[in-house]
Amino acid sequence: MTAIQYFWRHPLAEQVRKEGRELGLAQGRAEGRIQGWREGVLSILRGRGIPVPDAVRDRVNACTDLDQLETWVRRALHATSADELFVEE
Repeated sequence: MTAIQYFWRHPLAEQVRKEGRELGLAQGRAEGRIQGWREGVLSILRGRGIPVPDAVRDRVNACTDLDQLETWVRRALHATSADELFVEE
């Protein structure tokens, strides 16, 4: 048992725990940003009185590409229908 307790107090074990926490925070931040952009797309459409069909909502919520979500936010500002988000320029 002493060896196990020693391992958890070893500097290498402390470094691994620290790196794990930092990685978890970074992933959490990235996921939060993605979720924020998703909500932004849908919120803009709803705020402009544009109906958001389930298929559009599902596609937006499935997206993990920040650049794509940013593009959709810009399109949502001028779209007359939710389908216009996905029209290629």
